[in-house]
Amino acid sequence: MDSKEAIINVTIELIEENGEHLEEITVREICKRAGVGLGLLNYHFENKDKLIELCVERIINGIVEKFKDIREKTEGFTPFEKLDYLGNMTLDFLFEHYAVSKISILSDMKNPKPDDNTRRTYNAYLPLVSACRPDWDEATVKRKTLCLTSLMQQVFLRCDTLSTLMDVDLNDKGKRNAWHTQLLHDILEV
Repeated sequence: MDSKEAIINVTIELIEENGEHLEEITVREICKRAGVGLGLLNYHFENKDKLIELCVERIINGIVEKFKDIREKTEGFTPFEKLDYLGNMTLDFLFEHYAVSKISILSDMKNPKPDDNTRRTYNAYLPLVSACRPDWDEATVKRKTLCLTSLMQQVFLRCDTLSTLMDVDLNDKGKRNAWHTQLLHDILEV
């Protein structure tokens, strides 16, 4: 394994170990565990924040890949039930992994890429939205899917403000899941 990958792997381990306390990860600790000098970390990644963003992107990519396994877990579900299940999985992950999720979403907004996590999530939702509303044309399905994924990101990022505005505690999993189901009904018009 080359030094760049060693640094990435160690940083991912530290992110997973530190959970919501990413600020506690130090460059010295990363370099020590990876067995590299500080100059090499700076050479490959410029700074710790850029390294953390890259690692978070890889972590989220793995989660989005698991979304593809939804077919096995939801066999026998209607398209709406599958979409509701996937949406609740997504929101639960966001709220349970606040620091990593926030970095991922804000990084995608700041530096959009053709295959970033936001786009991959959108692509996972697109066929389910289409299956829920086969009467919609492709452009409508794309718009509604964009609305759904964008709203979920905003609800996560602005949870406290939106909880007050909508008079629902979005930090409460049950209330958040009920809110999400209602959101699907609103967007899909079913």
